Formats: sequence, C-alpha cells, structure tokens
Amino acid sequence: MSLATSRRPDWRLSTTLTACLLLLSACGGGNGDGVDNAVVTPPVTPPVTEPAVPDTACEVVNSGGSVVVGSGLPGDPAAPEPASGYRLGKTAVHAKQYMVVTANPLASRAGCDVLKQGGSAVDAAVAVQMVLGLVEPQSSGLGGGAFMLHYDAAQKKVVAYDGRETAPAAATENYLRWVSDTQRTAPQPGGARASGRSIGTPGAVRMLEMAHKDHGKLAWNGLFGSAEQLASNGFQISGRMADAIRGGATGLSRDPEAVAYFFNADGSPRALGTTIKNPAYAATLKTIAEKGADGFYTGAVAQGIVDKIRVTSGGTPAVAITPGLTTMEDLANYQAKRRDPVCTTYRAYWVCGMSPPSSGGIAVASALGILENFDLSIHKPTAIDIEGGKPTVMGVHLVSEAERLAYADRDKYVADTDFVSLPGGSPAMMLDKNYLRSRAGLIRFDRSMGTASAGVFGTAPAGVSLIEERGTTHFSIVDKQGNAVVMTTTVEAGMGSYHMTQGFLLNNQLTDFSATPTDSTGAPVANRVEPGKRPRSSMAPTLVFKKNADGSMGDFLMGTGSPGGGTIIQYVVKTVVGALDWGLDAQQATNLVDFGASNSATTSLGGEHPSINTANGGADDPLIMGLRGLGHTVSTSAQSSGIGTIIRVQRNGQSLLQGGADPRREGIVLGDAIQP
Repeated sequence: MSLATSRRPDWRLSTTLTACLLLLSACGGGNGDGVDNAVVTPPVTPPVTEPAVPDTACEVVNSGGSVVVGSGLPGDPAAPEPASGYRLGKTAVHAKQYMVVTANPLASRAGCDVLKQGGSAVDAAVAVQMVLGLVEPQSSGLGGGAFMLHYDAAQKKVVAYDGRETAPAAATENYLRWVSDTQRTAPQPGGARASGRSIGTPGAVRMLEMAHKDHGKLAWNGLFGSAEQLASNGFQISGRMADAIRGGATGLSRDPEAVAYFFNADGSPRALGTTIKNPAYAATLKTIAEKGADGFYTGAVAQGIVDKIRVTSGGTPAVAITPGLTTMEDLANYQAKRRDPVCTTYRAYWVCGMSPPSSGGIAVASALGILENFDLSIHKPTAIDIEGGKPTVMGVHLVSEAERLAYADRDKYVADTDFVSLPGGSPAMMLDKNYLRSRAGLIRFDRSMGTASAGVFGTAPAGVSLIEERGTTHFSIVDKQGNAVVMTTTVEAGMGSYHMTQGFLLNNQLTDFSATPTDSTGAPVANRVEPGKRPRSSMAPTLVFKKNADGSMGDFLMGTGSPGGGTIIQYVVKTVVGALDWGLDAQQATNLVDFGASNSATTSLGGEHPSINTANGGADDPLIMGLRGLGHTVSTSAQSSGIGTIIRVQRNGQSLLQGGADPRREGIVLGDAIQP
C-alpha cells in the first residue's frame, strides 16, 4: 500500500461505526441524563458504501500496487541505480487530465504535485526546474538558460519564451579566443570552457518568471517547496549525477565550493547513493521565492555570480583562470523575451518549434519539410515492439539525408536574429514549400550525398560555423485545462563551466558561439560573439497539432523534445516521424533507435539500443550494412538522448494523455490515474 493510500480512512471501519451508532440509538442507549429513552425506534439499515478508489495520482503504479516517488518504498523509481545506456521494457502510460515527463523521478513528482493541486503547466515547470537544478546539476539549473514553448488551450495560441544566456556588454568578437584584443593569448585553463569567459548571463530564472506572470495560477512563492525540502533534508545521488561528478573531477577541483559539495573529505568524488544536502541552494531558492527573479539578478545572489565569473585562480596547487568580464549591470539588464514560434505544416499536422537564437525549430521544420516529399509510411520500422522496432535502411537514409540538408542551411544562416537577420528577414524563405521540394530533389535513393551544401538565397555571403554542443535536459507538461509546456533547459556541457556559487553551477554557454568571427574564407560568421548577443542553440522543444479541414491549426496532439547538444534536432525528428508517420505510441517513438546525421558523411545509429547489433564491426546487422552500401559512414556510438513525449490519444472512446520517458536516462511519466 502506498503512503498516500495508507493515510485514507478504512471505508469498512467507517461503515461499521455508523451502524453501531445507529443501533445504539435504536436500543435505548440513553440520552445522557440517566433516564432510559421512552421511544424505541427500529434499526436503520445503513446505506451501502462502495470502497473508495485509491488516489494514485502522481504515484507509480505497478504489479505490486502503487508507490509514492521518493518514499523509499520498494519499487520507488527515485531509488538510485547505476547509470545505464538503455533500460529495457518501458511502455507508454496514460493519464486522464494532466501529465509531466522529466528526466528525473523527483522532478516529475514535483511537477505532478503542482498539477494535482490545480496548478498550470507553467507552475509545474517552475517546480520541475528548481528540482532538476538540484538533482541533475550537470544538465541544467539556476545558472543556465532555457527555451520554452507554451500552448494556451483556451486561446489556442503558442508563444515561445527565450531564456537563452547572453554575452556580457564588455565582450568583443575575440572574447573566447584571446584574453583581449591586444593580449592575444588563449583563455586559461585549457581554453575558454573552464574559464570565466564561457559563462553567459543566466536566463532561466527570468524566463520562468515571465512565463509565470503570463500563465501562472498558483502563487510564485509556493512553487519552490519540493526543491527547498530536498536541498535541506538531502537526496541520494543518482547514477548519472555520480558519473558526471567523476567525469568532471578535474574541472570541479579548481572551485572550492564545488569541491566542498561534490567531493568527500578525502578528495574522492561522492558516489552513487550518497545522501547529499545543499543548504546554500535552499537559501538561494528562498531568496528567489520571496523576491522573484529580481532576487537572483540583483543583490547578494547576483554579486556572488559576478564574483565567481571574475575569479582569477583556483585549485590546489592554484592554477590561473582567465576571468570573465560580466558585471552587476549585465545581470540587472538581462531580459527574457517572448518570441513568435516557428510553425509550419507537415502532412496533416502543424508543427511548432523554437525560434532563433535556437536553430532547433527551423532545422526540425526544414528536415520535415523535405521529408514531406517522400512517403515515409512505407519505410516504417520492422518487427515493431515496445522498443520501437528495427528501423529500415531507406527510412534511416531518407531522414538522414534530409537532416544533412537542414543542418547545412542552419550552419550558414541561423543565429540570434536580434543581431543577424535570416534570409528574407524571417524563417519563411528557408521553409518555403517550393524551396524544400527543390532540396528534396537533391536526395538520391541509391547513394548518400555525404556532405550537403547550403541553399543560396541571394543574401550577403555568410561564413559557416560548426559548433560542438553538449548536454541539457528536457521536460514536457500538460495541465488540467489542456495547456502544454515543452521546455529544454541547459548549462551546456556536463557540469557547465565548473564554477559554483551559492549552491548552483554556472553555465559554459558562450562556447556555443563561434570562437572566431570569420571562417576560412574571411566571411563573417553569423554566430560570432557580440556584446549582449545570445549564442545559437540546437534546442528544439516541439509542439504538434492536428490540421483543421480549412488548413488552420487545430487541437493539441503532441509535445516532445530532448537534450543532446547538436544532435537534439535528430532526436526530435526521429520521434516526430516515429509518431506521425510510423504510428508508434509515445513510448515507442521515444524508445526508437536514435538515428540521423548532421552535415557530414557520418550517420549515427545508437548502438545502445537492443535493435542494433554492433558485434563484428556491425557486419552482422543488415541495417548497418545496408547504409554502408549506400555510402554512409555509420557510427554506432551510444547516444544519450533524454526525450520526453506526451501525445493526446483516444483509448476505449476516451481522450487520454499518453506519455513516454527516454529509457536512456532516469526519467519517468507521472499524472492522474496513471495506468500501464
């Protein structure tokens, strides 16, 4: 029996007591004055009371009953386990009214508890992010940035929220490659990433406050309780967090606050299952809860951020660290932004994605617009099972070729549109149906193109920027009113810049800029560093809607997204294609082999998936060999997507939410009346 249901009164005991009280009265039990009642009434038959249905909302239901996440009872998905490349056997779950999917069980519970109280999707997003910053510090947090799409079900309107980090006002185009324009030595230690130069002004907190003012239902200061409690009372280190601490030990060792938090007294990294407390994080959350985002962007918290960015040495023995140039004014002047989403049609659907400075929405829409010219339904996976089945050679080939073309265009043209305009001044030219049809015509059925060339739009020549992006996390939420949030949030690389202050890590997001302002031809790179500019991203939170008969956007159908750096676009495309073209459910589409290509000859097939046979160099796998036969260079390196998908489905004549959490991470789906 779960903790929640064990607190319910036993219906049988309640009925028995009622009967006994009635019988007492009927048998002359007295009126309290010592005189027997003169009138004897016949016994009253109590009404038949049906057993109460256990309230399993926000609990995990399994063969043994239900269990509260974080309770420590058998079957608790929050019990720490070693990090795994792929967890077999995950199946879609269903809920009646509300649902949340995150990459960590404790974060899913925090969001679901808010939804259960009647909170909005944005309310839940605030609670989720605060917990993720604690239990998944390697991926996101207060010191990072985020992109959010919000769907307002009553107004049938999608708004994009931009909480991307910004370069400081003192940054120049050489900020990442030289100490200054006159002192032309590289930032230390080891380049920009672990120096103060990589740290952008964080945006997640200001963005969440903006979205909450627009769409929140519960009080802001009431959304931090789960995270504060976990930070104060402690939580157990998960497998992914333990791996990240161990993997980032060298970088973290330069920061005394990080050392005190992530390492034992003997200098060893804190291990899987260790209970860890973070009172500094709890104090920071309390400040934000009481003062709003201003409590983060001004005052003592902001000063602590600036001081850490400007630190000049660290470690034992001390090593020089090139300081960043961020000031208190940079934080005080940071602005989150509402933007128009990138929305296009795809077959019988509308697909909405994030606008620049993320390239994710344009690249996903571009790839889908190219694929729209092919009948993908005949190339669906074979032997479809709960893991998504075995992708076909032609299915992977067509999707990968479309992605090569999409990446070519995004590499050349997409950056922060507040600084660099898209061709034609909007996404329309890059996503024009005739243009994408011409791009589709470049795809051959018998041979991979290897590397694609960007399209020509008659604009000024632009330099091409290829950036290696890294970690992140994603969550998807639908509330009781049908409002939806898809939010991808990040500190960039695992453990960010390794700089820690007041219980949270600071990002290294500025390394998503091109380190050099021009390419090898001397052409200016769109994604170069400029003061106040936001670096280009691949984050691709995505919403899908049905298309009405008149072609307009109809009802909500699907929300999805993923972490994964530059490969996010590929993870989202395969999930959307899996659901819309191949009929996979939310969990199957999420489980499906991670495959795709950026603009290179290499095509990835996630070797962690049970459908991929990596033995004997892949020679025994017909998918690998078939792709090689078409000229693909196949990589079977394990992928680390973290897809979270919600789909609105009809089941037994009832409209339900169907959810899937990526088996490559630790996340779960929670909602009301969850059923297998």
